[in-house]
Amino acid sequence: MRRIAAKFVPRLLQNEQKRKRLEKWRTNDWVLHHDNARPHTAYIVREFLAKNKMAVVPHPPYSPDLAPCDFFLFPKMKIKLKGRRFDTVEEIQAETHTVLNTLTKKDFQDAFEKWQKRWDRCMRSQGDYFEGDGAE
Repeated sequence: MRRIAAKFVPRLLQNEQKRKRLEKWRTNDWVLHHDNARPHTAYIVREFLAKNKMAVVPHPPYSPDLAPCDFFLFPKMKIKLKGRRFDTVEEIQAETHTVLNTLTKKDFQDAFEKWQKRWDRCMRSQGDYFEGDGAE
């Protein structure tokens, strides 16, 4: 294991995982990018996406370098919540909602641009992991 984007990942990607990262992933104007969580890969969801011809960007396992939550959302949350103490779950939820409500349309546009640059960097690195925000 090695550390990538503040997470531990397998040292090497398998060739099949690299291939999937390099596959053409955009077939129309709309694309969906999600991790491989079970609710996202359930049969009914896959069936709906296929029926509606929704392109799904593959998200290989252990790829924090391509997950917007890992390079955009969680760091923003950590900056705002760092060093704070909460007594109840409700306090955590309330403060989390407050932080999320401060995010602007521009923040999300910037994250999307950064995500595109990260995919480009993934392609240039032949599907290998990469580290940090040097994706530009």
